[in-house]
Amino acid sequence: MARKDTAADAANPGRLKQIALTYKMTRKADKTIGLVLAAVGIVTFGVFLAIGFLLGHPIYLGILGLLLAFLASAIVFGRRAERAAFGQMEGQPGAAAAVLDNIGKGWTTTPAVAMNRSQDVVHRAVGKAGIVLVAEGNPNRVKTLLAAEKKKMNRIVADVPVHDVIVGTGEGQVPLKKVRTTMLKLPRVLTGPQVTSTNDRLRALGDLMSNMPLPKGPMPKGMKLPKGGGKAR
Repeated sequence: MARKDTAADAANPGRLKQIALTYKMTRKADKTIGLVLAAVGIVTFGVFLAIGFLLGHPIYLGILGLLLAFLASAIVFGRRAERAAFGQMEGQPGAAAAVLDNIGKGWTTTPAVAMNRSQDVVHRAVGKAGIVLVAEGNPNRVKTLLAAEKKKMNRIVADVPVHDVIVGTGEGQVPLKKVRTTMLKLPRVLTGPQVTSTNDRLRALGDLMSNMPLPKGPMPKGMKLPKGGGKAR
């Protein structure tokens, strides 16, 4: 018991420090975050406290309102922090790879399966929706990369559906913050064993990450570079 308590006590400062760093990062992009969180908390608590007085139970509803005020503030903080993070990553080399790295369970992601000298890059994700090629860079150039990658894969996994996503804000493109949602909305057409079989066949294509330099340029603070050739989810 003593060891568990010690471990929990050691973890708490780390969590608080992480929250503080996230708040500082968010505040750089969202100057009103403090006022918004305070307003959400006060309004939520005030509404429940007022209902408590009307019903004759101000203490009980006041406590409930306080808990819900913290919950509401946490939800709002999480959403605005996510928006700020995507805002900082938008347009940065490797941003799409970072999103794929956190897409969730059921996906195997492989960054930089195709790249050109202009640092346009295509990443690959395999899941029950099939194969998803996510491209970032110049829209005209990445179309050539996508076509070449599809042709190469067609020799090995012709029976698996292939979807392509071009990250960007132009027509026919998907904003960075919507890449994960777009992929998760794709219809699931493969079973677990079929996903495994597809991954096994795709390994024969290799991965350019081991013999190609990473894109140059500033990376957003706190964003992790993908490690290794692929990561199972």
